Formats: sequence, C-alpha cells, structure tokens
Amino acid sequence: MAEPGPDTDQDLYELLGVDRSADSNDIKKAYRKLALKHHPDKVPEDQREESEHMFKLVSQAYEILRDDQKREMYDRHGMAAFDGRGGGGEGPDINDILEQMFGMGMGGMGGMGGMGGMPGMGGGGGPRRPRRGPDEESKYTVSLEDLYKGKTVKFAAEKSVHCGTCKGTGGKDKVKPQQCERCKGNGLVEVLRQMGPGLVARDTAACDRCSGSGNYFKEKDRCKKCKGKRTVQETKPLEIYIPRGAMPRELIVLEGEADQHPDQTPGNLVFVLHEEPHEVFHRVGNDLSADLDITLAEALCGFSRVVLTHLDGRGIHISHPRGKVLQPGQVLKVPGEGMPHKRGEDKGDLYLIVKIEFPEDGWLEGDAPYESLAKILPAGTHDIKTEEIDEVEYEDDADIDEMGANSGDPRYGEGWEDDDEEGGAQAQCAQQ
Repeated sequence: MAEPGPDTDQDLYELLGVDRSADSNDIKKAYRKLALKHHPDKVPEDQREESEHMFKLVSQAYEILRDDQKREMYDRHGMAAFDGRGGGGEGPDINDILEQMFGMGMGGMGGMGGMGGMPGMGGGGGPRRPRRGPDEESKYTVSLEDLYKGKTVKFAAEKSVHCGTCKGTGGKDKVKPQQCERCKGNGLVEVLRQMGPGLVARDTAACDRCSGSGNYFKEKDRCKKCKGKRTVQETKPLEIYIPRGAMPRELIVLEGEADQHPDQTPGNLVFVLHEEPHEVFHRVGNDLSADLDITLAEALCGFSRVVLTHLDGRGIHISHPRGKVLQPGQVLKVPGEGMPHKRGEDKGDLYLIVKIEFPEDGWLEGDAPYESLAKILPAGTHDIKTEEIDEVEYEDDADIDEMGANSGDPRYGEGWEDDDEEGGAQAQCAQQ
C-alpha cells in the first residue's frame, strides 16, 4: 500500500509555507523548520499521531518540490501526477490530470458533467474551453542605481502569435479540417514518465501528428502564411516598469504577453529581477553599506568633506569633529540614506565602515620627524614582564586564511560543519 500523501486539495507550497517562486534553499529551510516542529519524537504522547501525520506530509511535499522535474510535474498537474507511485493500486485518472491542466469537464464545474466538454471523451459534446498557455520566465539583471531610482525599460519582443490570415485555424478559407485519428480529435495523448525508482507519473502531451489541434489539413489545404502551423512570428514593442526600491528576485509580470499557442489563451511574460553587484554599495533589505575611506590624519584630527557619491549622483558630506578618534572597522550610521521603500517616502539607513589609509613605509625622512611624532602620539604599550625572553623574526605579509592549512582540522576554511546540513533532519525523516 502506498504511503498517504498530501490531500489533492492541499497546496504543497502552502504546506511548507513558501511562495511558488521560492528557490531550493528556501524550500529546504522551510522543510527543516517544519520537520523539527512535527517530528514525532519531539512532541507529547497525546500529540504524536497527529504530529507523525504532519511529518509525513511535509516530508513528501519536500521530496516533490526539491526535485526540479517533479516540481515541474506538480506545477502542471498537481498531485494527480503522483497518484500512481509504487505499490500497486489504480493509477491516476486521465480525467483528473486534464481537469487540473485545463480546468474543464469535471463534476461540479459549471454543470458540465464528467468530460462532456471534450469531444471524444464522452458526455454532451459541448465546446472545448480554451486552455491557458504556459508562462515564460526570464532573468532580468538590473543595476543598483536603477533599483534606487526606478526605471522604465522599453524593448522589442519576438513572439509567436495566432496567424491573422487563417485566424489560427491553419487552413485555407472555407476548407474543413480532418479529425486526427491518433488523438481522436482531443489534441492530447497519454504518456507515462519515469520520475524515479518506483515512481511513475501519468502525463499528457500534445499529439505529435496534429500538433495538439485535434485535426489537421492536407498540405494543399494549408494556410500559405503559417504553413498550417496556426501561428507566426511577430515583433511587438513592450515595456516594463521597475519600481524604486524593488527587491532581488521580485517578479515583474506582463499579463498575456507570452507566446500564443493554438487553442490556448497566452500566458504571462515574467521577469525575475537580478540585482547586479555594485562596486561601492552593498545592499541588505532596504539598508546600504559602503566603505568610508579616510587618511590617518583624518582619523586622528577630524574632517569635513564629501566622502562618497550616492546612487542618484548626490554627494554625501560628513563632518567628524576633531578630538573624536575613528578606529579601523568602526561603523557610522546615516539614517534615511539607504534604499527607498516601495511604498511611501521612507528610506532605509546607510552604514559607513571606516577604512583608514596608513602612510607608506619611509614617509618621513630622518630621525627627528619620527621623534617629534612619537612625542605627540600617546605612549606605547608597556613591556610584558616574563622570566624568559626570545627575540624572534617575523614575516609582515602573512595571510590569516592560511592558518591551519593542510592540518586536517575541520575548523580550517569554512569552520565547523553544521550538523543540520543534509544529514540531520533528513536522516531522521528516512527512519520514519
């Protein structure tokens, strides 16, 4: 008997508490958190049965969403794509898959009664409901300056559209098509796909004979413009607006601007914002950070000048009083000079990290200037008293990252490994 899986009405993304656009790291983090929360060994006895059930649900949701191929199947067909996994029993009903793919034909759906909405699938033979085409997603790299100020981008998109000559039929005027014998006019054929050991998913694919139309034209009857393909390529001017303060991985959606496919309403054109690394500023949320480069004299004696150019071209002026010594690595916060919020006029903060430029070797000539400088600066640290003293030589160009190299100590490099990585919660899951 197969393991009980998530309810067909239960959204796996909601079950794990992540967005549909979540990446593999977000899904893994959400799963670990829920696996620890619902682990049967970590709850009271009276809650163990319910906790075990939830543990299995989140584990099976993770097993599907962590795998790109399985996740794509789930996004297309829902849990119906996995009803036939190992252990016997009936496979998924093709009607269930078609219902989740195209939203037609099932009981309770506008009184259509079974698969009556599809020719060749039984029922009353009503008109076929248009399917929605797939969304097209692409990465759009944007500079930090444009994210700070906002930007409108105009571009020309080469896209597939319904043929205007034949109005998307693929044939000449007044010529009737012939029904495809392979798919019986449905435009779809049933296929089986191996998803993994003991896991076979029943899928549907466009009929390769009629290209999913359910019918076809003889070559002499095909439209001269689209050659019977029903769509043609067209260049269309489009534009997207990137709002000020937009975040990395934010989605910019142009509804209905994806490629048009026969018998489908077009999907959306989706741009995923990718923030280009900046050579001056580093962004975290609505806050920014940058290095504050000053000289040793400025660190000791103060200064008043423009220290950097902001993302909108403004100079940021800092006045630091004489007598307040700045230390290397010290952080100054400038409120309200970070990234703008998407709503309202508020901004995050700007953090300036002090970097002191020390003089080069031999910047003074002779002993007298050094002696005068030593009298001005605070006295040095007193000698440490010990019974035995060794005078040693040293290298002044060492790299701290080489400490512990070739020693086999796990603390070298990245440090101690997190016990929770991969093997932790997963190993517990496998024992259930």
